[in-house]
Amino acid sequence: MTFAIAAVLLVAQPAQAGRSCDAKKPSAATIERGLTLAERTHLALEADHARNGTQAVLLARAGQDLTKYGLRYSHLGIAYRTRDAQGGVAWRVLHKLNHCGTAEAAIYRQGLGEFFLDDLWRFEAAWVVPTPALQAQLVAVLKDESRAVRLHHKPYSIVSYVWGQRYQQSNQWAIETLAQGVEPGIASRAQAQAWLQFKGYLPTTLRLGPLTRLGARASAANVAFDDHPDAKRFSDRIETVTVDSVFAWLQRSGLGGAPVAVRL
Repeated sequence: MTFAIAAVLLVAQPAQAGRSCDAKKPSAATIERGLTLAERTHLALEADHARNGTQAVLLARAGQDLTKYGLRYSHLGIAYRTRDAQGGVAWRVLHKLNHCGTAEAAIYRQGLGEFFLDDLWRFEAAWVVPTPALQAQLVAVLKDESRAVRLHHKPYSIVSYVWGQRYQQSNQWAIETLAQGVEPGIASRAQAQAWLQFKGYLPTTLRLGPLTRLGARASAANVAFDDHPDAKRFSDRIETVTVDSVFAWLQRSGLGGAPVAVRL
């Protein structure tokens, strides 16, 4: 791996999507449950591979409690089947992580164990299996280091506008990279978003009043609302990419099947 790519595809660090780095360290029980969830996810994915040849999925975790917004999952990555240095089967996850609650993020390539060792709200994994053609296209993107980070945009907001380019949150990177996989000619975020609109993707609309927006913006560097159109922002409509909306769109569009879940 070249130095330039290594600077973007970082090794696992104690950074968490939308979390502060001064959060308490996980207990031994939490680590054990996270690794158990990773193991069960691996076994389920391998079983699906044996039945159907599955080689890539859109993989989610429940890192934050979003139930008041009607959402079940918080964070999305793209997982693919590969081989480790010893030749054994491994599932790797490429995903975008916010740097300790700052206004920037980077792309990480991790194993399932690392992916589920975040400070999870609920020990549950969920994934959608894309069509075989889309799986092959995604694997090609994920294994090509330059294409894997082509649409990454470092400035981060956890509620970035779905059709904006000023910021980019984790789920937004995943779905834009999926678009790039389907259409290799896509070379910009604007092109990826145009394709997603053409394919009928619909974001989640969060109802956030002015006091909520002001408080969030004032207390967290990784929250910004200035990329949202004024007409929507001032009518308390914050349109952003969520795992739940991506899963629903994949099934609705015929690009993927129904979500599969593993719970502890």
